[in-house]
Amino acid sequence: MKLLVTGGAGFIGSNFVQYVLDHYPDDRVVVLDKLTYAGNLDNLLRVQDSGRCSFYQGDINDEALVERLVPGVDAVLNFAAETHVDRSILDASAFIQTDVRGTWVLLEAARRHGTSRFVQISTDEVYGHVPQGSSREDDKLAPRSPYAASKAGAELLVQASWVTYGLPSLITRGANTIGPYQYPEKAVPLFATNALDGQPLPIYGDGRQRRDWLYVDDHCAAIDLVLRRGAPGEAYNVGAGNERENLDVARTILALLGKPESLLQFVADRPGHDRRYCLDSTRLRALGWAPRHDFQAAMERTVAWYQRNEWWWRKLKTGEYLEYYRRNYEQRHALLRSS
Repeated sequence: MKLLVTGGAGFIGSNFVQYVLDHYPDDRVVVLDKLTYAGNLDNLLRVQDSGRCSFYQGDINDEALVERLVPGVDAVLNFAAETHVDRSILDASAFIQTDVRGTWVLLEAARRHGTSRFVQISTDEVYGHVPQGSSREDDKLAPRSPYAASKAGAELLVQASWVTYGLPSLITRGANTIGPYQYPEKAVPLFATNALDGQPLPIYGDGRQRRDWLYVDDHCAAIDLVLRRGAPGEAYNVGAGNERENLDVARTILALLGKPESLLQFVADRPGHDRRYCLDSTRLRALGWAPRHDFQAAMERTVAWYQRNEWWWRKLKTGEYLEYYRRNYEQRHALLRSS
């Protein structure tokens, strides 16, 4: 197969590119990535000399570029997105532009050229807060942050393309994913890299928010299975059953690194912060998928990677990252002090 992977220099996208090239020696991958702050060509170093991966820097909103890349590919997998909830709260405009309009541009090109598969990579956050039980694919979407709303909007466009035009499209909704190459604004790489430097780990609210933690290799295997065996028009939940509180995650990281719990620093909570997500992955498991990493194994592999690869993350925690960190966390410290 020849695949167009958008957002292929980002976290999950780059891991997926590596997964495909490792498992399918005859497959070729075309990567399209804008290389925003979270896109990084270092993520593709391992495959750059494979001869089976070509890279184009550009925006999925660039209709002319997308029109040039889509013809001749067997499938489009859309990982490209603005993804960080905190950034969406500060300014949602880029999320609407990339996550919603960009998805529409890709869908239109795929429809015009008869692409055989379109896979939209989405998130469990489209379901909103799930106080009890597990979300099933037919549950209503109830996003509660600008980021989640943008991903839900993209999903609706994907579903409409299937119903209206017959574009063979599928959706995966993944749990909180961790592993190599995740930009250090996200919780686990933030906690790990801060702990390595002896810096505080900022914990939102009481830290009792619950998430399912999915190792990126397991996530990539699920997406690949949906691509090759999933039913067009369907959505598939990708959950590992590794549900833990955020505070437990932070403590696990400190323990793995031999750092004291005095580094835990509680800050004012995020507005509208969902307390819990949980996915029912029965539909995906019926295709033959199961996660290979439990919570402890996923955390150990992830933390060890950040320990070994300071060259990758240390140069990222400068400039734009520090400005974002100041805007987000200084305000929360001030709110906590005033409460």
